[in-house]
Amino acid sequence: MTEHLTHVDSDSVEPLALDDALAAYDPVLGLEVHVELSTASKMFCGCSTEFGAEPNTHVCPVCLGLPGALPVVNAAAVDAAIRIGLALGCEVAPYSRFARKNYFYPDMTKNFQTSQYDEPIVHDGHLDVEIPSEDGEGTETFRVEIERAHMEEDAGKLTHVGGSTGRIHGAVHSLVDYNRAGIPLIEIVTKPVVGAGHRAPEIARAYVGALREIMRALDVSDARMEQGSLRCDVNLSLRPRVGAPDSPEQLAVPLGTRTETKNVNSLRSVEGAVVAEIRRHAAVLAAGGSILQETRHWHEDTGETTSGRPKSDADDYRYFPEPDLVPVAPSRERIEQLRATLPEPPAARRRRLQGEWGYSDLEMRDVLGSGALDLIAASVEAGATPAAARKWWLGEVARRAKADGRELSDLDVDPAHIAELDALVASGRLTDAMARQVLDGVLEGEGTPTQVADARGLAIVSDDGALQEAVDTVIARNEAIAEKVRGGKVQAAGALIGQVMKEMKGQADAAKVRQLILATLGVDG
Repeated sequence: MTEHLTHVDSDSVEPLALDDALAAYDPVLGLEVHVELSTASKMFCGCSTEFGAEPNTHVCPVCLGLPGALPVVNAAAVDAAIRIGLALGCEVAPYSRFARKNYFYPDMTKNFQTSQYDEPIVHDGHLDVEIPSEDGEGTETFRVEIERAHMEEDAGKLTHVGGSTGRIHGAVHSLVDYNRAGIPLIEIVTKPVVGAGHRAPEIARAYVGALREIMRALDVSDARMEQGSLRCDVNLSLRPRVGAPDSPEQLAVPLGTRTETKNVNSLRSVEGAVVAEIRRHAAVLAAGGSILQETRHWHEDTGETTSGRPKSDADDYRYFPEPDLVPVAPSRERIEQLRATLPEPPAARRRRLQGEWGYSDLEMRDVLGSGALDLIAASVEAGATPAAARKWWLGEVARRAKADGRELSDLDVDPAHIAELDALVASGRLTDAMARQVLDGVLEGEGTPTQVADARGLAIVSDDGALQEAVDTVIARNEAIAEKVRGGKVQAAGALIGQVMKEMKGQADAAKVRQLILATLGVDG
């Protein structure tokens, strides 16, 4: 007897609450991360990969797919792919080849994408990602198994003009820029991520964040998600919950039908897309409906996904070996040479730096959350103390960056400036208040911290006579407060300190002013 499923309009059904969805269903993830490599030229031709050029100026017969044009593999891209695979614990294939992935869409003039299919360059790796522990104390590790990473070329960029969504539906016409067509990509594909349970959204976010760190550490990509040089396709399915997420009985339940949310371009959106699809799938299944295997579009403004197109299987792309390219067969010697170039793994580096700097777990979490780790490390290397480097980058510099809506690294201040600023304060030339004025000057392009301090005449007054004279003047004007201090209310000296600092136009050491006031009044400090 055939079982008939109720038709449920998945885009109009009210999503279930996340807790209710996770109580009834077990989520299974599949993450496909596309990394745009920072090579100087494209994957199969010599065109520039520079971002932001005028449309259709970085093109040639090869990347435009003109008849008779023959591709040549970018050796730097192959090296980058191998290094990525080694960093992810993958096996490097002794022999891999390219394939044609056939589809018809105006962002690819050849009507096929040169990719890899059943013979990827690296395969069978893993990435251990750190997430906060359930009790909030420290972290715990979740292993994400990686099926493969393969080389391919990017497609062109379509801009849909007219309409309200920026998508093709409702557009009046579309414009295509082929500058991006042919840029080298590495696609990193996980095996089904099972056993994540209610932590699936944060594990997805942590995984993509950890990959981004590795790409930057390897220096193979700037991994700027906002520019599309790292983007994630989020595959998700649900299956009935019958036990704990990692229990044998739960792992034995067949996988459900998956959807693929395409081109998610921020860590927050990766987490949000997982949450949204869990809630939507659960609502459809709970209503007796079935999930359509399809691509989905993520909407940051609403926190929802909408339907794209039915999802194609591999057979639909009619893959076949690329006849114009020879196989890639790196020698064992070359692989070991590339292995020797791998940097310290980012997670190990974080633990080492935290120990060297003496940061608490909370302080380190703030550093990582602000994206200031490398800036602080460079500042310490330039001579700043770890405490001062953290104070400046997470304090004044972060405040100014937030006010301007910019990243820390986009401001006109660098680690050498922070180290110099710290040295000026440590030497006793500047107070913290003066140093903040100096930082303003640096950000405004007035020069280095020393140049700004010299030009603005900023320095702590070292003339004890002038400082004592200001103290005497303020005490004479405030006898009532002075009497309170003499009577043992030492905290009342704060009012006097403030007035002395004003007399000195802020160019005095507040601690030294306090000492002088108490000594003048005959009070032990």
